[in-house]
Amino acid sequence: MNPKFENKIGICVPELMMPAKNVDMTKWACVACDQYTSQPDYWNKCEEIVGAAPSTLRLMLPEIYLEKPGEAERIAEIRKTMEKYVADGTLENIGEGFVLTRRTVDGKTRNGLVVALDLEEYDYSKGSTSLIRATEGTIVERIPPRLRIREAATVELPHIIVLIDDENKTVIEPLCEKKLEKLYDFELMQGGGHVEGWLVNDEETIKNVIEAIAALVNPTKYGTEMPPLLFAMGDGNHSFATAKANWEKLKATLPEEERANHPARYALVELENVHDEGIVFEPIHRVVFNVCPECFLKALGEELEKQNGAAEIRYFDCPHCRARALKELPEGAHAIPFVIEGKLGAIVVEKPAAQLEVGTLQNALDVLLKKTEGASIDYIHGEDVVNELGSKPGNVGFLLPPMAKGDLFKTVVFDGALPRKTFSMGEAHEKRYYLECRKISK
Repeated sequence: MNPKFENKIGICVPELMMPAKNVDMTKWACVACDQYTSQPDYWNKCEEIVGAAPSTLRLMLPEIYLEKPGEAERIAEIRKTMEKYVADGTLENIGEGFVLTRRTVDGKTRNGLVVALDLEEYDYSKGSTSLIRATEGTIVERIPPRLRIREAATVELPHIIVLIDDENKTVIEPLCEKKLEKLYDFELMQGGGHVEGWLVNDEETIKNVIEAIAALVNPTKYGTEMPPLLFAMGDGNHSFATAKANWEKLKATLPEEERANHPARYALVELENVHDEGIVFEPIHRVVFNVCPECFLKALGEELEKQNGAAEIRYFDCPHCRARALKELPEGAHAIPFVIEGKLGAIVVEKPAAQLEVGTLQNALDVLLKKTEGASIDYIHGEDVVNELGSKPGNVGFLLPPMAKGDLFKTVVFDGALPRKTFSMGEAHEKRYYLECRKISK
């Protein structure tokens, strides 16, 4: 870390690399590798668009190919291409700095700031009190295949989005008023919208940004004194966890004096303010398959009683009756509408142990699904799809409300990491595209 920018909040001012001026940026930028994992046509189209041009498509492994035949050869080719792009000038070092980004897609515009975060300040384990935390449960089994890519990489490129709780808009938004050097301005491929980026490399401006972020650290921010949460994972938690695993493995081989400033100690991310109007949290619903619906609901009610003290399964004649009844519930109660073949209902838990409906439901489902032979679950966007699937024989569809953006940090502080698939920050084409790079090897 540059001593001029030393701080105690895990921010590193990265030494950035960007494609040379002659590189076609629309072909360069590709969407996050963990999208379209069941849609080979999407990635085939990317191949068609990119052709032989320089592209981040050549620097990452789409997860549709993860743990498939040819994976080792693909990873070897990625490393070779990284080294080639650095050696032949495709990637140019533009010095230390942040990148202010602006992304417009589907009529929504959001701002971000590309920085590097100290992996020593991150702990994804349950009950973590670190400055950087996972917002959803981390599945450790997902790390090893991703680690095979990271440990072979000489360059990193981020699709990770990390959120800050900056209600007064003191960190990112003031940069939008400054005159900064524009790095890029172009249309993203495959419906990704428009993206712009500006270099933030003025020493005073960088120091002001770090001070503004540090000012967000407040142990009593949410009423009761708790270990402060400064950075909450928005997208790409398993990629960040993989970077952490890679660093821990590498750190064990390094002498103490090299650990403080080794580039692999840090990971490049885009910070976004959870209060940015362009960020929308969408609910992710559940459908359970291959069960006797009424038997499953009865057992689910019993499990919810064990976990929360009381639970009730109610049936209704129509959606309007259900909506009206649920509005009359006492404050703090959790109501989870469901649909099965020929019936509508809701689960009512008046004194829930979890802060969110998704936690109340998922905690019980996790127990019950292990006991129910042949049952499976899927995570669904869109109420119409849930109603359609839930109405089929042998299925149960559960509808969950959207999570209020402003509740995210408070909930993670008090409840810990949320249940998996709690919320989505947009559809696949709205996810971050790879753009900026940084060397992570010496």
